[in-house]
Amino acid sequence: MKDDLISKIEAILFYLAEPVEIDFLAKTLDISKEETLQALGELSQTLNSRGVRLVFHNDEVVITTAPEYSEVIEKIIKEERERDLGRAGIETLSIIAYRSPISKKEIEYIRGVNSQYALRNLLLRGLIERKNSETDMRVISYNITGDTLRYLGLSDISELPEYEEVRKKLEVVEENEEELDEEKEELE
Repeated sequence: MKDDLISKIEAILFYLAEPVEIDFLAKTLDISKEETLQALGELSQTLNSRGVRLVFHNDEVVITTAPEYSEVIEKIIKEERERDLGRAGIETLSIIAYRSPISKKEIEYIRGVNSQYALRNLLLRGLIERKNSETDMRVISYNITGDTLRYLGLSDISELPEYEEVRKKLEVVEENEEELDEEKEELE
């Protein structure tokens, strides 16, 4: 049972690929915070002999690459920066440009697919930035950067083609998502 718990925590951290509150893990797994911390400690020890590590900061934990493999990771990052953005990257960047600030959950709802790789790629290139949401400090939101505007040859975001019309359409999508979430909660 304990190995199963540790594996579940590892899976959650890997899937989310961003800092996760320890309380969130405890609540999700329906265990105490103490049990969560104990399992995280054991997972951390297990990972010390592998290519990833757990990093604890404040009341959050994130899975990261081991520092001793930074050279190979930097090589991959350099290669990724030199590649084209690709369809997923352009689509994700467009959604953020027209709808920012926007959460990962909202981006994925609009795109209909997991967007972690596209977000990571855009972050590495400095085209987007992560910030805590102004309304809920537990939620990370994404915004474009000044580099994105320069890259696109714009001096202001409102210069994007059909900016207001597209932004309004994306707001309708967000309202639909909220309605679906409310219906889902009522069914539970």
